[in-house]
Amino acid sequence: MNATPELTRLRDDSLVQVHWMDDSPVSGEHSSAHGSVSTRHGVCTAGKSAGLEVIWVDTGAARTILLPGRGMGIWQIEAAGLRYGWKSPVDGPVHPCLVPIHDPDGLGWLEGFDELLVRCGLESNGAPEKGPGGGLRYPLHGRIGNLPAADLRVEVDQESGRVAVIGDAVETKLFFKRLRLSSRIEFTPGASRIDWVDTVTNELSTPTTIQMLYHVNAGAPVLSAGAQVIAPIEQLIPKDDLSADEIDRWHEIGPPESGYQERVYFAKLAADAEGQTAVLLRGADGDAGLGLRIDTENLPYFILWKNTAAMEDGYVVGLEPATNYPNPKSREAERGRVVSLAGGQSVRFRVGLEPLVGLESVRGFEQQIEQLRAGRTAEIHDRPDPHG
Repeated sequence: MNATPELTRLRDDSLVQVHWMDDSPVSGEHSSAHGSVSTRHGVCTAGKSAGLEVIWVDTGAARTILLPGRGMGIWQIEAAGLRYGWKSPVDGPVHPCLVPIHDPDGLGWLEGFDELLVRCGLESNGAPEKGPGGGLRYPLHGRIGNLPAADLRVEVDQESGRVAVIGDAVETKLFFKRLRLSSRIEFTPGASRIDWVDTVTNELSTPTTIQMLYHVNAGAPVLSAGAQVIAPIEQLIPKDDLSADEIDRWHEIGPPESGYQERVYFAKLAADAEGQTAVLLRGADGDAGLGLRIDTENLPYFILWKNTAAMEDGYVVGLEPATNYPNPKSREAERGRVVSLAGGQSVRFRVGLEPLVGLESVRGFEQQIEQLRAGRTAEIHDRPDPHG
């Protein structure tokens, strides 16, 4: 173990003190006939990050910072000199103990939000909701993104060369719930693509309902004026009147704008015969992008979040595959958009994330989406759905 913390550039505009634990079983060089992937396990030691576990993963093509201390989130990826993530006014990564998730207004989650990937769930994943007595019932985006993972380990598949970082986080409350997230995040030597498989299990004997949303967030330099979201839309509905006013340019990204108010669009995406679909954030010049691959079997809905505010206010777009739309849970339950789990039952979610660099790789990903929407006519609603 290193005797003193190192100053590590976890982001290109900040230095974070990390105590790297090179004798941790999670740290090491993991080799196969296909190449090697290195991992390094550490703990942040200063500021709002103090005590937060991180894992650095280097495939040779990309360097990824995982946040097992924040629900197995992904803070950022660096590939070919480009950073995939965003610059939030929140100076993170923030230890969950400093995130007041149960603030009375339900918005405490926002005090820790600055990742490339954050999971929203598990009991609920949408807007905050008050109970009959006026107290907070469900906080914004749920609790799982602010719970630490345990039983961290690394597995190597010698046949494929893939290296998986695995961890479990448990969302629990006596008499009410015990939901286990078992997350497996897979890396391939020499590749920038990341795939994760999450299994959520109801560990009580009684039935319950869960929700999951993957909040994938991209900012500059990939995001800029002229960028576009490319998706095989089957149905698109604006969340509110403000979003409806821009429905004809829902996919277009504007420049940073002070005072900008978020626009949100609810969608269903076309998929292939195996239920696989894809979404692309294409950079303005077409030579950089962020691709998302989604297994729609258990993630049948997609949300686009556009928050093109001033850079210092958080210039970002969110690509969000989900089990439902992020309305209050009671409204989603009324519409059948929750996942029911019997005691001991599990549900599995699969998503892939691919940083794209170069005209050829971006265009190749876009062509896959074009194939998915070939011969289909998108159903675009110009007003919000009054029934949610």
